[in-house]
Amino acid sequence: MGDVEVSERRRIERSFSLFKIIPINDDDDTLHSKGTDFSPVDDGVVVDEKKDMDVVKEIDSLLPITESRKGNAYTAAFHLLSSGIGTPALVLPFAFTSLGWSWGIVVLTVIFAWRLYTMWLLVHLHEMVNGTRYSRYLQLAIVAFGEKLGKCLSIFPTMYLSGGTCVMSIIAGGRTLQLFYNTICENDQHCLHKSLSGAQWFLVFVCLAILIAQFFPNLNSLAWVSFVGSILGVAYFTMLWALSIGKGRPNGVTYNPSDNVTTTMAQFRAVLNGVAIIAIAFRGHNLVLEIQGTLPTNPKHPTKTRMWRGVIASYSLIAMCVFPLAIGGYWAYGNMMPANGIMGAIAKYHQESTPKWLIGTIYMMVVIQCLCSFQIYAMPVFDNLERIYVSRHLKACPRWVRSCIKLFFGGLTYFISVAFPFLGSLAAFVGGIALPLSLVYPCFMWISIKKPQRNSLMYCLNMFLGCLGILISIVQVAGALWNLVIDKLDANFFNP
Repeated sequence: MGDVEVSERRRIERSFSLFKIIPINDDDDTLHSKGTDFSPVDDGVVVDEKKDMDVVKEIDSLLPITESRKGNAYTAAFHLLSSGIGTPALVLPFAFTSLGWSWGIVVLTVIFAWRLYTMWLLVHLHEMVNGTRYSRYLQLAIVAFGEKLGKCLSIFPTMYLSGGTCVMSIIAGGRTLQLFYNTICENDQHCLHKSLSGAQWFLVFVCLAILIAQFFPNLNSLAWVSFVGSILGVAYFTMLWALSIGKGRPNGVTYNPSDNVTTTMAQFRAVLNGVAIIAIAFRGHNLVLEIQGTLPTNPKHPTKTRMWRGVIASYSLIAMCVFPLAIGGYWAYGNMMPANGIMGAIAKYHQESTPKWLIGTIYMMVVIQCLCSFQIYAMPVFDNLERIYVSRHLKACPRWVRSCIKLFFGGLTYFISVAFPFLGSLAAFVGGIALPLSLVYPCFMWISIKKPQRNSLMYCLNMFLGCLGILISIVQVAGALWNLVIDKLDANFFNP
């Protein structure tokens, strides 16, 4: 009997790892989705699909992303807002210094509308007519493009946008903690002398992040964390642009993009850099399907209705934060805007005239919001790591295993943040590689899965946007490499 049990377990593990994808159906036992092959590939071994489907559904119910499906439109909006707003958008006014008023507003509006449209595509692709749900971006990519191509196209972008965003949160949060400490010390040299090193501030941040993560076993349980992150994100964005406008413009402000460059080629590089900044300022597409996976569903009330309400609410607030910050920040500082964004501008031009308590409050809001977004972006990583244990043992991860997984991930991200503290300088380059996940793949996924009639409006629109997105991604990567070569990367390894 022991050999039989071992053989059965191996068969289940093999089928779980080798099939293209088996859908998760919350309402019935539908085994097939139109146009999709769910047959396992294992040297001709015929597997009982019904039994495999039950196993996969059981495994899915034990993983962090789909463990709890008790969310609603409000929790979805909080998750989307907390993950969609962050420190990359604080550099938007600097993008306007190379694009100017007209093109800056046009590019910002187009990118925002484009991302909102691809969000709509993903929301409507999450759940098929027969109830099949795809609660992970990789699952949908495999269904749309096939197993090999789907994994090839989506694994790196999703890994970067999850783990990479956590690393950037550590870098931004750790440095902001240091700024907060320096603000409290003011001009006290004895206090400043006792400040921690950059690596130690990073360690403080990651310890806080992993400590918080221990109390939230699944994505739906992070609703209150996302709520706090959303409130603080909207608050400090509003405070930054309002403070910049309220303080007035420094002397010598100009708005002519050509004032900052001396040659045509330099101006062209600056334009590419400006477009790249705007393109990577918005984020969160890699979490849309996961967030929608926390919502309950039934035939009369599919998830797309509630999820789209959450998207509209969150993106409305994101627009209310991002557009005033970009336009107001550029109005206040013009071509004098430093490369590190609006927080650097306030510190440079209004440090002495701004109350210390106000600056300290903004810094602490940024730190807490980074801690909140870290939790959301880390969840897909926890989900993938826990899947290894669950698929082998066919039971939920014990608490100590989950704790070890989170400690391992925290240690790994801390090591990367200390080893490569200059990752922010590579954001345009790596972001260009991951950009198709947001602007391109959803368009081609719609064509592949929905199969609209050739030459119809949806077919032409998605084909045009997909091809244009590929072109923008290639140009952004090339422009980022060009800038890195010309400006020379300051690669301060292990010296945060």
